[in-house]
This record gives sequence, C-alpha cells and structure tokens, in this order.
Amino acid sequence: MDLVIVEADGGSRGNPGPAGYGAVVWDADRARVLAERMEFLGVTTNNVAEYRGLIAGLEAAAELGAREVSVRMDSKLVVEQMSGRWKVKHEAMIPLADRARRLVAGFDRVSFAWIPRKENSHADRLANAAMDGADTVAEVRTALANDRAAGSAAVESVSAVGEIAAAVAGGVVEVPETAGSTAHSPGWTGAVGRPTRLLLLRHGQTELSVQRRYSGRGNPPLTELGQEQAANAAAMLARKGGIEAIVCSPLGRAKETAEAAGRALGLPVRVLDGLTETDFGAWEGMTFREARERDPELHGRWLGDPSVPAPGGESFDQVRERVEAVRRDLVALYPGANVLVVSHVTPIKTLLQLALGVGPSLLYRLHLDLASLSIAEFYPDGGSSVRLANDTSYL
Repeated sequence: MDLVIVEADGGSRGNPGPAGYGAVVWDADRARVLAERMEFLGVTTNNVAEYRGLIAGLEAAAELGAREVSVRMDSKLVVEQMSGRWKVKHEAMIPLADRARRLVAGFDRVSFAWIPRKENSHADRLANAAMDGADTVAEVRTALANDRAAGSAAVESVSAVGEIAAAVAGGVVEVPETAGSTAHSPGWTGAVGRPTRLLLLRHGQTELSVQRRYSGRGNPPLTELGQEQAANAAAMLARKGGIEAIVCSPLGRAKETAEAAGRALGLPVRVLDGLTETDFGAWEGMTFREARERDPELHGRWLGDPSVPAPGGESFDQVRERVEAVRRDLVALYPGANVLVVSHVTPIKTLLQLALGVGPSLLYRLHLDLASLSIAEFYPDGGSSVRLANDTSYL
C-alpha cells in the first residue's frame, strides 16, 4: 500500500479532565475507511490527547503497510510541532512528540496539514466516543466502593478499565474505596489538585537476581533474603499508612512481595497483567555477557534503541505501552489516593520516566535495588512529579 490519509483528534472535557482520542485511516482517495482507533485516556489535557491520537493513527498506518502518509489534524499545535516550525516545550509532550517522530521515520514520506474541525468530524466523533468512557470509569469506581462497603473481598487479574468493568458486572472483584491523599503539589511545578500517588516497590531477591541474570517472564520464587526484604518493606509501609489499594505484577516474586504488604496493611492485592516484567525472549535466564555473546549486534542495538525487541521477546517501547495503560487506569480509578504498585525494574523505571517526562535514557541510567521504594505522583491537571527514587533505608 502506497499512500494513506490519517485524520486524528483528541479532547479533554475540562482540560485537564476526562480525555480521549480518535484516529481514522482512509485510502488515498478518502473514499474508504481502512482503520479506526479510539481510547479513553483518563484525566489529561487536550494536547496530550491530540498527540496520542496522532500516534495511534500512525501506528495503524504502519500496520496496514503504508509507505506514505498524509496527516490531517485540526490541532495547530501538533501540526506545527511535527512539521518542525514550533518547538515542543511542555514536558508532558516531549516523549509523545519523540514517539511520533520515531513512527514518522518508519515511512518513506509523511506530510502534515491543518484542517478545520468540521473537516475532521470522523476523528472527532471517535474521540468523543472514547471520552464517554469516563462515565464507565465513574460507574466502576462507585461499584468497587460499594462492594467494599458491603464487605466483599477477592483478588482477580485484570489489565484494563474495560476488563475491570466486566469483572465488576460479574460481581467477582473488589478494591478498596479511595480516600483523600494528604499529598500536596510541589510549589515549583505549578501542578494543582490532589495527585494519585504511586508507591513503586520492586520485588525482593530471587536466585536469578543473585546471579545477575535476565529475569523477565520466568517465575523464580523469593529467596529467604527476598522474603525478609518483603517483610521489612511491608512493615515500613504499615507504619507509613494511608495506602488505599495494592496492585502487582502477575509474576510470583512480585505477588509474594505484594501479599506481604497486603497482610501488613489489611488490604487485598489486585493483579494487573500490564505490570509484568519485560519479556526477554531467548535471553531469559542469561547473564548480560551471555546475551551479548549470543547476539552481539542485536544486543547492542537493543541497549540503545527502545523500539528493538529482544529475540522472541518485546521492546521497551512495547513495555511502555502497557505500563502507560496501567497508569491511566490507576489514575482514573483511584483519584487522589495512595496506591502501592509492586512490580519489576522496567515497569517501575517506565512509571518514573512517565512522571519525569523524559526520554528512554532513564531506562539505562537509573539503578533500582531489590525491594527498593520509589514514589511518582500524577496530578488531575496532567502534571506529575517524582518524590523518591530507590529508597532502601528500611531493609
């Protein structure tokens, strides 16, 4: 397929407020719809939603095998920034613009043109349908709170708001009612409102971590020291208090660590598939040196390019996609609450990267110890901050 037309839009009811995007891919004559994309984003700004719409449209065009793309949007900001005439200054949009540019680089030619809103009605309609998902989130949140008030408790594995809604409808899941956080916005950031505070706890030690081997989808249990680390972290979190919910990766080492915290805090643990560690594919269980010797050229590219997957595994860009979806769900479901997130190195680094609004270099430069605690905050106006990184003082 040679040329396609991508039209994209995004909106926020409140700016910031409940947000969503829509994107449509047309054939070269704009006579036939080839693909549609839409998604509810939780609480964010118009500009972030517009960039997300552009990214979704470009991804759909790539999946269709297009070589040339004509992008049409009613966002002057996005069109001018992607055309190189305006600089990207807002921290929240820098990684989105970088991601869009990486997608653009994969085509032979991409052009950008501004169009009036009335000419972008198809994408606008999709974006509004996505924003209607805010009603679903509100209904889910109310149902979950009602379940807890009734005293029900269960642990279920879910990965998105839609799955949570379906589970609630079936009466099989429960999460704690969200209470107000005592956190305040750092004055120098300008962020307003009460943030969703994510307490990011890495799991305790396993045999593979002792041997410094790639440990992704494998499922080694905690060592005796790892169990002790989990217990110490749980005791510290119980002293800290104020935690409204606990979510964790589906892998055993994270679940063991989360369950220790759950016992100390008297809270159920919810498993979220999106928090699982990177799939290292053929490198699973290998040391850094062994993986480099097996695939020297690929391993080198993988270390410098987040779009390159491990052989038979996934890329850091793919990890970011699912972790970003988890972050949106948590912010939407637990507004203004403290949420304990028990996961692994890459998902935790990715959440810190999202909070800082920085590029992928953080993935390679930030060290996180076993059972360490980091804290990232996401504000209702779209702002974010990092309050803590790699604390191990309680171990």
